[in-house]
Amino acid sequence: MNKVMVPKFLAVALMSTLAFGCANNGNKSDQSSSSSTVTEKSAELEKVGYSIGYATAESYKESLNDLNLDTFEQGFRDAYGNKKAALTKEQMQEVMTKYEEKKQAEMMEKMKQDAVKNKAAGDKFLAENAKKEGVKTTASGLQYKEIKPGTGKPVGNSEMVKINYEGKLLDGTVFDSSYDRGEPVVFPVEGMIPGFTEGLKLMKEGGTYELYIPADLAYGETGNSGIDPNSTLIFKVEMIEVNPKMPAQPAQ
Repeated sequence: MNKVMVPKFLAVALMSTLAFGCANNGNKSDQSSSSSTVTEKSAELEKVGYSIGYATAESYKESLNDLNLDTFEQGFRDAYGNKKAALTKEQMQEVMTKYEEKKQAEMMEKMKQDAVKNKAAGDKFLAENAKKEGVKTTASGLQYKEIKPGTGKPVGNSEMVKINYEGKLLDGTVFDSSYDRGEPVVFPVEGMIPGFTEGLKLMKEGGTYELYIPADLAYGETGNSGIDPNSTLIFKVEMIEVNPKMPAQPAQ
């Protein structure tokens, strides 16, 4: 028998979100389950089902924020109980295909809007930042400020560096930090985003810089995990050692 092909980005979420039997009304994602009676004293399989469902829904609730949980549960229970489907396989496939296309179009439109907004915010920030005392701008558009001068070996064309760093968005959100992990990391000088590589090459051992990296020298219009399209990035970088002894696994 041919099965309905559910788009991959929905398959796991749709299967698991109601695995724990939530029965909400309407389409709002912030509704709480009225049927769940799971507690720490529940049977093992009840807790397993609830845990899988909760974790998956938590991961996918933003991309599936308009999911109708009542009809989802109805379909799940009908199929699990071998009941006759309310829709034909062809009708299910058609509606799922259209839904995926709509979601993808919405996502692309949001990315475009975010890219325009972030580019404008980045341009404004960099224009104002360039006027601040101690901030210098390179030919590429990278801005940097020497917080503490380095007195050791220059990075230049070195292959590896040992650094502490913190990366922030313009709103102050920290998206990556070796300080938070409690230890410095060893990075290759080349192969990073262009603005970061350029900034490293300006430094010497013992120095601390702030780098202000325009979007076109960072992750550009595509963005990255936790970083929206056209985001300007701010890094604090502490240069600990140039060409350090290599660890077993260099940082990525």
